[in-house]
Amino acid sequence: MELVRCHTNPGFEDVEVGETTAELNTVPEEKGCSAAGTRDVDASEEYTQIKPYPGMPKEVLLLYSSQARYRVPRQIIFWLTVACTAALVGLTATVIALSPRCLSWWQTSPMYQLYPRSFKDSDGDGIGDLKGILQKLDHFQYLNIKSVWIGPLYRSPMKDFGYDVEDFRSISPEFGTMQDFDELLAEMHNRGLNLIMDFIPNHTSDRHPWFILSRTRDPQYEDYYIWADCNQTAPRPNNWVSVFGNTSWAYDEVRGQCYLHQFFKEEPDLNLRNPRVRKEMIDIIRFWLEKGVDGFRIGSAKYALEAAHLRDEPQVDPNKPAESVTSDEDLHRDYTTSQLGLHDLLREWRAEMDAYSHEPGRYRLMVTESYDYHEVEKTMMYYSTPLAKESDFPFNFYLLDLPQNNSGLWVKQLVDLWMANMPRGQWANWVVGNHDKPRIASTAGQTYVALINMLLLTLPGTPNTYYGEELGMENINITGSQDPAGKYNMRASRDPQRSPMQWSDDINAGFNNKTNVTWLPLHPDYSHVNVEVQKTDEGSVLAQYRFLSILRQSELPLYRGWFCYIYADADVFAYLRELDGLDQAFLIVLNFGTKSKMTDLSAVPELPQQLRVRMSTNRANDGKLLQKSHIQTEAGEGLVIEYSSHTRFNPNHLDECFISEKACYLKVLGLLYTC
Repeated sequence: MELVRCHTNPGFEDVEVGETTAELNTVPEEKGCSAAGTRDVDASEEYTQIKPYPGMPKEVLLLYSSQARYRVPRQIIFWLTVACTAALVGLTATVIALSPRCLSWWQTSPMYQLYPRSFKDSDGDGIGDLKGILQKLDHFQYLNIKSVWIGPLYRSPMKDFGYDVEDFRSISPEFGTMQDFDELLAEMHNRGLNLIMDFIPNHTSDRHPWFILSRTRDPQYEDYYIWADCNQTAPRPNNWVSVFGNTSWAYDEVRGQCYLHQFFKEEPDLNLRNPRVRKEMIDIIRFWLEKGVDGFRIGSAKYALEAAHLRDEPQVDPNKPAESVTSDEDLHRDYTTSQLGLHDLLREWRAEMDAYSHEPGRYRLMVTESYDYHEVEKTMMYYSTPLAKESDFPFNFYLLDLPQNNSGLWVKQLVDLWMANMPRGQWANWVVGNHDKPRIASTAGQTYVALINMLLLTLPGTPNTYYGEELGMENINITGSQDPAGKYNMRASRDPQRSPMQWSDDINAGFNNKTNVTWLPLHPDYSHVNVEVQKTDEGSVLAQYRFLSILRQSELPLYRGWFCYIYADADVFAYLRELDGLDQAFLIVLNFGTKSKMTDLSAVPELPQQLRVRMSTNRANDGKLLQKSHIQTEAGEGLVIEYSSHTRFNPNHLDECFISEKACYLKVLGLLYTC
C-alpha cells in the first residue's frame, strides 16, 4: 500500500476524551488539496486508495483469546518453554557439580628445566642468555611442553653460577637486561608457555647490600644473617659442616664475628627467623609475580632455618675424632635442616602466590627442592594438606638411583617409594636428572635413554626433563673445573652435566653461531646427537619423546587415569593406565634388564588375549599384534600397548593401584564426571 499525502482513512477512529468525531474529521485545507480532502491531480496520476483494515478491537481480541482452542496451545507452549529451560539449567548445574576439576597447566605437560648459561648464546660471548632462549621457544612447542623452569637469572658475582644472589630484583648482565626478560616472558605467554623461576631464600651473595650493611652492624640489618661469636684463629662456633665440606662458619674481620654459610663461604645464610627478612622475601616474590612469572622453584628449602641454640650436630660415627668431621655425611643434620617453623614459612609464600592465582589460567606454581634420601616422610611434608596449602609438589629425586640396578623390581621399588608415601589425592612427579646430578644417559647408558623417557612420560604425574635429556645428551669430560665445587675435588664438579645444548652439527653445535667460544666444552657426539638431526629420524630419542609427550596429553587414561602395578621381575617392570567407564586402556612394558625377555601375563584376566603395540622404542615393533602370554622385549626396549576391554583392573586390586583425583568417563555423552 502506498501512503499518499492528503488521503484520510474514514474507517479509523481514535477519539480522545473531550473531542468529538466531527472535530477529528475536520481536515484543514492545504495547498494542493481540495475541500474534500483529495489532492488535485491530473487524470494520468489518479490513484485508487485501498481502504486499510482498521484492526481488531481489544474486546474482540479478548473474546477469541479466551477460547480453549487458542488458550490451551498457548499455555502448553509456555510451560514447555519453562520446563525445557529448567531442565537445561539443571543439567548444566549437574554437569558442573559432577565434573572433576580441570587439571592445571603444570599437570598437563612435562616440565622442562634449562640451565641458562648453556641453552643458547645469542651474542657470541660463549654464555647462554635470555635472547637465546627467546630464539628457541619453538623447541618447547615442538615437544608439547607448557612449563619451563629457568635457572637463576638474578644479578650475581657468579661464584656459584647464579645461586649467590647480589640483587634479587635485577638480571645478571651475562644473561641480558630486564627488558630482555620482559620480552621473553611476554612471548612465552603469547605461545601458551609458562615460566617458572628459581627462588633462593636460604642465602645471598656476600656482595649483597644486606650483608655489607649487616657486617657493619647497621641497626636495621644487623641480624639479617646468622652471626656467632668466635675468634679469628679458630672460627668454629660448633661442628656444623657445609654441604660442600669443611666448616660452615667463616670469620668476618669487619664485624669480628663468624657468619654461617651452609654452602660456599661467599653465600652467607639469611636469618629467616627475623620478621624483616621474611618480609623482604615476600616483597621479592611479589615483585616477580607482578611481572607475571607463573611460579617458583624454592631451592634448598630444607636449609632455610637452623636451630637457634647452635648446638653441635650428632655425629654419624660417635667415635670419630671431632677434628676429622669435615664432610656433610659425617653428621646427622638434626639442627641445620627441616627445622620447626620451616613449613610455616613456606605456607606464607604459598599464600602470597595464591593471592595472584585468581585469574583463570594464571595459577602460580610452587615446587620445592629437598634431598631427604631415606627420610621420604620429610619430603612428603612439603605437600599441601586439606587445611593448609604449601608446595604443589616437592621434587621427587628417587629415580636418580635408577642406574644402581638394572632390574624391573628395582624400578618398581623406586616408583612405589613415592606412590606409597605420597599423601592421598596429591600429584606425583618424576626426575632423572638436573644441573646438580650426572646425566642419566651417562649413568644408565644410551641403551636405556628412550626407555627411561617412556617411563617418565607414562607414569602418573608431572615428568621433569633436564635440557638435553630429550636427545640423550651425555656428560662431558673435563680437565679443569669452572664449578667451584670441583676446584678442590674434581669428582664433585657439576660441569660435566652443564655442557652447551646441542642444536645442530654446525659450529659449536649451534649453541653459539657467531664466535668459536663456549663457556664449557661441547660433547664430541654433537654431530649426531642434536635437535636438527633427530628431528628427521622418526626412531630417534627426540622423536619418541615428542610422540609420548603428545600421547600423554591426548589419551585420558595416561592423562588422568588409574596407575596399577601389574608385573615386575629381575628384568621387566609393567603397569596399566586405565580410566573407569572407558574401554580403551594402556599396558606399559619396560625391559630394564640386560637381556631379551619373554613376559607372560596370562594370569591377568582383565587383559584381552590379543594386544596391539601403539609404540615401541624399537620402531620395527610398532603396530604389532601380541598375545598377552607372549610379550617379547629386548634389553632397553619399552612398549606402549593399547587394548580395549570392558573389565577394569583397579576395582579388584586397589592395593596395587593409585589415582590422584578419581574420575569416570560417561561414554554416551563423552564426558568426565566425579565418581
